Amino acid sequence: MDWVILSTTGRLARVDLPGSVWEARAAQEFTRVDHDVLTSAAPSTDGHVGAVTTTGMAYRILVEDLPTLAPGGPWSLWDAPEADSLVEADHVVGLYSLDVDAPPLALGTKAGVVKRVVPEYKGWESWEVASIKDGDEIVGVAHAADSSDLVFITTQAQLLRMSAREVRPQGRPAGGMAGIKLGEDAEALFFTAISKEDRETAIVATLAVGPDAVSTIKTTAFSEYPSKGRATSGVRTHRFLKGQDHLALGWVGLPPLRACSNTGTPRNLPSTADRRDGGGTKVYGPFQAFG
Repeated sequence: MDWVILSTTGRLARVDLPGSVWEARAAQEFTRVDHDVLTSAAPSTDGHVGAVTTTGMAYRILVEDLPTLAPGGPWSLWDAPEADSLVEADHVVGLYSLDVDAPPLALGTKAGVVKRVVPEYKGWESWEVASIKDGDEIVGVAHAADSSDLVFITTQAQLLRMSAREVRPQGRPAGGMAGIKLGEDAEALFFTAISKEDRETAIVATLAVGPDAVSTIKTTAFSEYPSKGRATSGVRTHRFLKGQDHLALGWVGLPPLRACSNTGTPRNLPSTADRRDGGGTKVYGPFQAFG
């Protein structure tokens, strides 16, 4: 099956795999160069995948236009086309399957809005998946069955894990519903869905920063976070140390975790896990993305 992958440096490529990219990644069945941190992946349907932008628009991407990677690696997307160049001047935040039998597409915004979208594609080249208010933007997308968990992480180090069943699928024009309750001046910086099968394996990674403080990174098992109701503030996921005032990065997914700088340079990560509300391990140098 052809899978399309999106790197945190915003580049697209395709690879033919017998299973999913995430299964192959977890089993370390392929190698890749250090700077290629993956942020999203989707299987091809009739030679296409969907790409969602921060403004709530979706675009149909032709898979055959993308470079092909060898299944066993090493994978490098350094010279692959930029995803933003394939859409109409929007920024691509994630990929999804255009299979109408796939679980609904879930999305979260920086204002804490959550939505699951009824599959409806009809061969369009572009379409709206959510009505986004001025000043808001989508921060993450993922397929989410009723049995999945939806997850927000905020700049104030709050993590909300909630059942996807609480978010009924809506039509494309709908604007979604309240997802996470945000504190004053807080924003959601990450959103995803974790399937029932991945709950015990998934990990949470966060990067705390401040103008006069050393940055710290913390990783914790996702299973340590209790499920809370929709429109609540969740639980604390990172204890700020002296001088730290916000999270710059948050991520939830399957190991192994990787990190890179804004130029794609690989960054070393702490090897030890911390408790749910721990302060993390000191790190130095710029971090742009986890994946």
